[in-house]
Amino acid sequence: MNLNQFRNITLQQLEALINLVEERSFSKAAKKMLLTQPSLSKHIKNLEIFADTPVINRTANGVTLTEEGRIIYNMAKKIIKLRDEARDKIRLSRDEISGHIFVGASTIPATYILPTVLTSLKARHPDLHIHLKTSDSDEVIEMVLDDEVELGFIGKQTHIKRLACEPLWDDRLILVVPRGHAWDGREALSFEELAEAPFVSREPGSATLSVLEDHLERHHLVHLRRFAIAAEVGSSEAVKEAVIAGLGVSVLSIHAVRRELAQGLLVHVPLEGEEIRRRFYLITKQHFLPASHHQAFLEHLRTFRIEP
Repeated sequence: MNLNQFRNITLQQLEALINLVEERSFSKAAKKMLLTQPSLSKHIKNLEIFADTPVINRTANGVTLTEEGRIIYNMAKKIIKLRDEARDKIRLSRDEISGHIFVGASTIPATYILPTVLTSLKARHPDLHIHLKTSDSDEVIEMVLDDEVELGFIGKQTHIKRLACEPLWDDRLILVVPRGHAWDGREALSFEELAEAPFVSREPGSATLSVLEDHLERHHLVHLRRFAIAAEVGSSEAVKEAVIAGLGVSVLSIHAVRRELAQGLLVHVPLEGEEIRRRFYLITKQHFLPASHHQAFLEHLRTFRIEP
């Protein structure tokens, strides 16, 4: 083995190996690196020549690393990380935080939290450009998994192994009724009473609905299927308008109804027992490597405080 050939290994060859392992497909890895598939194959072949050893096994199910390939892959991850850290430190030293960030968020974070977060972010980093897509939590998870967005914000925890899930902000779900409702002024209401009233529900896939269902099940309360569902709608805004119009009552995030509570359009009626609480989570792919503009955004998110 001619170990001197190692000095001919390039960063692009190491990146090709990393992407090939993560994507488990030559075509997907090539697409991610904006290369043709033959070009990617050439990088892997040259890496094997310079390393003087096979680094991957080609199988019907994709590619796997050889023992030697695993050594090179682990070191490649460290080398690329060091390169990116050097780039980020140079950018930070020049105070040039700029770039485009693609974000997916469920309804509550997208509508009631992120606008305030992004306003304060733009004041600090005016050259950061955020591209925001809104959907329910389940679809945001799919956006991240499919690389449609880089970062996701959802209202429930996920245990999908391909994703990293980090708690960010707290939330409370509260019962709201229109002003002048028969329950207006009640000190507390049981879930049995709630189940008897016309109820405006979010649609399946909504984290708000999922959190409510989990709370009912965990505390052995009346099941949601026993509720008198008056309507099932696709957003918290639609739920609010339906409640204000008198269609029914609902359980919503405190963040979604602050303005309407302050204006007297809605009234908060306390529910008996433990408060319904949850967290909003940041999700990324496990192997997501943030650039400096991502790091500036993430730092801002982690230090931003909201009142639940």
